[in-house]
Amino acid sequence: MTQAAQPVDPDSPFLAVVGMAGRYPGARDLGEFWDNLVKGAESVTRFPGDPATPEYVPALGVLEDADGFDAAFFGYSPREALILDPQHRLFLTCAWEALEDAGYDARSGAGAVGVYAGSSQTGYLETLTAHRDRLGPVSEWQLRLATGIDFLTSRTAHRFGLTGPAVTVQTACSTSLVAVHLAAQALLSGECDLALAGGASVNVPARLPEYSEGGVISPDGRCRAFDARARGTVAGNGVGIVVLKRLADALQDGDHIRAVLRGSAVNNDGLDKVGFTAPGVAGQAEVIRAAHLVAEVAPDSIGYVEAHGTGTPLGDPIELAALTQAFRLGTDRRGFCRIGSVKTNIGHTDAAAGVAGFIKAVLAVQHGLIPPSLHYTAPNPEIPFADGPFVVNTEPYRWRPDGPRRAGVSSFGIGGTNAHAILEEPPARPGPPAAPADQLLVLSARTAAELDRAAARLAEHLQRQAAGAAGPGREPGPVRLADTAWTLQTGRHAFGHRRFAVAADHTEAIEALTGTGTSGHPPVGGGRPVAFIFPGQGGQHVGMGRELYENDPAFRTEVDACCARLVPTLGLDLRTVLYPAGEQQTAAAEELLRDMGVAQPAVFVVEYALARMWEQRGVRPAAVAGHSLGAFVAACVAGVFSLPDALRLVAERGRLLQGLPVGAMLAVPLAERDATGLLGDGVELAAVNGPNQCVLSGPRGAVDALFARLTQDGVDARRLHIAAAGHSALVEPILDRFAALVAELDLRAPSIPWVGDTTGEWVRPDRVPGVEFWTAHMRRAVRFGDTLATLFAEPDRILLEIGPGLTLTTLARRHPARTERHLVLPSLPHPAGEQSALRTSLAAAGQLWAAGVELDWPRLHEGRRPGRTPLPTYPFSPQRYSPLPTDDPAPTVTARPAPTVPEPARDGDTETRLALIFGQLLGLEHVAAQDDFFDLGGDSLIAVQLASAVRAAFGVRITVKQVFTAPAPRRLARVIDAARHVDATQQPA
Repeated sequence: MTQAAQPVDPDSPFLAVVGMAGRYPGARDLGEFWDNLVKGAESVTRFPGDPATPEYVPALGVLEDADGFDAAFFGYSPREALILDPQHRLFLTCAWEALEDAGYDARSGAGAVGVYAGSSQTGYLETLTAHRDRLGPVSEWQLRLATGIDFLTSRTAHRFGLTGPAVTVQTACSTSLVAVHLAAQALLSGECDLALAGGASVNVPARLPEYSEGGVISPDGRCRAFDARARGTVAGNGVGIVVLKRLADALQDGDHIRAVLRGSAVNNDGLDKVGFTAPGVAGQAEVIRAAHLVAEVAPDSIGYVEAHGTGTPLGDPIELAALTQAFRLGTDRRGFCRIGSVKTNIGHTDAAAGVAGFIKAVLAVQHGLIPPSLHYTAPNPEIPFADGPFVVNTEPYRWRPDGPRRAGVSSFGIGGTNAHAILEEPPARPGPPAAPADQLLVLSARTAAELDRAAARLAEHLQRQAAGAAGPGREPGPVRLADTAWTLQTGRHAFGHRRFAVAADHTEAIEALTGTGTSGHPPVGGGRPVAFIFPGQGGQHVGMGRELYENDPAFRTEVDACCARLVPTLGLDLRTVLYPAGEQQTAAAEELLRDMGVAQPAVFVVEYALARMWEQRGVRPAAVAGHSLGAFVAACVAGVFSLPDALRLVAERGRLLQGLPVGAMLAVPLAERDATGLLGDGVELAAVNGPNQCVLSGPRGAVDALFARLTQDGVDARRLHIAAAGHSALVEPILDRFAALVAELDLRAPSIPWVGDTTGEWVRPDRVPGVEFWTAHMRRAVRFGDTLATLFAEPDRILLEIGPGLTLTTLARRHPARTERHLVLPSLPHPAGEQSALRTSLAAAGQLWAAGVELDWPRLHEGRRPGRTPLPTYPFSPQRYSPLPTDDPAPTVTARPAPTVPEPARDGDTETRLALIFGQLLGLEHVAAQDDFFDLGGDSLIAVQLASAVRAAFGVRITVKQVFTAPAPRRLARVIDAARHVDATQQPA
């Protein structure tokens, strides 16, 4: 960058170019396009000439696979895709890519999005008409709707769900730059918050323009803008779209700004020219000068002009005369401003020409490099370059001015509508806020194969970044992984097939994406219920959740609030126990955690803070359950206790338990029947956590003796980190004092479904769990195995452990009622594990998202909003859709006569015949009985045809409304059969 970041006035009239996409000859994307420009590549195809006109070399800028389209992605049936003009198809594709390049999900979250664009009049309607026998049952109205240039922008708005203005622009060659101007005005006036602007000009099949000597078409197949040998232009095909946003908003939102649009202007030549199709000096000079004034720039601050540059003997001299006239109103300098024309590379793309030049200029100011303009060897003698401000740029030029890089872009339409825009390099991006190393990368796609391609493309992109070279057309230098994570999370639509990876740097991310480090899941189908399960005491340790406390504001806020409330009760700040500093404090904290009066509130605080953190992230519990102490957190989250009451109760419970005679608890891998046989000497059954998972409780001496005996017998018994005999007769002396404390509290019925841990049954939502409930809870055995069975009765339920360690996660994963559909996740790692708390919670978030739980991504980055960054866009799976014969079969479209209504299916039951009719109308070889007509690509127009086809096949009248309410063959068959039955009963005997 050549300028420092400057504060931008929120009312600034400047705009940001935050995204772009395009298809051009020789370039499948803008990365390849920029690479070709920098290399000076000409992407024009030349064809064999006609011996009758040997002086003419036919040439055309051809788009590769211009008839390819991912119809299923955009919700089109094969037949609809076939009749849709290819330039509309490619515009849809590029519009999606442009929004993704800007870091925005096309279908959500960007406010009012406008679409301003235009396209060329192609011959595709005539091509379709000439091959009606290959189209199936389509009407003339459908053909005109699918090919009409009027519907380019409204079709995009409809398919994407965009609610800003959708304006189709038609000003001939200047169409797409005029569209940029109109989009800019709409943004400044507040009509939209984000705007797509551009154009499309794609002829399928490719059509060579008509050549006439002395006309606008170059006889030698080259566009030689400003050159002495220039004799005309070359036609080309292309699609280009830019995404614009108010500059102040883009800076505030952390958008990746490729360039600043300082201003633009549009006018018309009027009568001041030779004829309707001729250019005019006065009009062009006036529009350029107007753009300078709007942009508030001096002409001598502009270092490059992307000219209209058609290479015609008349047009080039007039354009340079107009440019010179406009510049001379502000400077007498000579030869300081370079000019060029992208038409020398790709040809003249008609309605899409202006945005092609605009995109080239954006890339030039962004990267500080002016690509060469081709085929220039000597100046056109009609252009006085020696006395003017301009010089044709014939080599790649490293652009390093004293001030900010600025460029002008011109586009002039036949008929006299002129447009000019002023671009400036983007302001320096402010330094990013500190972010934790670990980041959650998420990917999704419509199919498993596309998901694999998306992962491979992202890995390749990150590899380039890691190597310090992001590649042509992309931001060079290192990019924070946090920006990549943020863009993937918020700037991509979430499809059914999902994958995620947690990584600390580019290298780890690449390994995860290309190896086994990512977690993939089957396609999700809507939201899945999540149950929060809270463990009891036993997994507590110094530092539990430390990384979350340091990095997650929501978790830290709750911990701080709880610890502050507990200071009067405990006489200490619990944070010095949870997160001590230094060895001495750590040793003291470890000793304090052996005291149940400290350990129990410590566990409660961490679990409660985790629960609120997950809720902040968008994970709302559909049910809660807790194990022993965890039940108090579950009850608090369910609204039974207020937080102050819960903290007071748990702290007092811990103090009471600590005052009991020393006891012990022992986990044994035995069935309840076998564990019961070990009881005696005060040892009782304290918990049944599963078919072969029990906990025994009693006096320490008796438990120690039992432990020794079981160890000798080869039973893998395990002591719990609890210095009391919970859920045994040893707690009875404190029950009255505990009951008195509970009686003082304001208890309520649960507002969230809650499974009790001593019964394994749902706590009644219409009853307040009072003193009797809680005293019984302290005394009775925990039956968490039954609790898990109740939770697993819901086949799609996800269990999320909210607490330290993996105790409940392990129990749940081993439970016999768990199926492959159930997902069980921990929030925190095992204390002996190497994974951090932050990384464990991110992995859980990734698994929740991959399973279909929608997360509140901004909350995941609370306090440190990353920025957006350009990433690979969606890996579409295009198929060829063309009525023309080819060596490859047309995709799933069957050739048949084309009446307005398909031939009625005569054989089979109603359901089978309807499925055949659905297929005929939509161009599908197979339709299942439960397939939805509209999900397959049907719309209201085709629904009218369906109603007519039903009448022809079954003699029954149905309405389009009935198609909407019964859109599957099976459901519509019931409607038809019922109507036929009614008709039969009304027939005279």
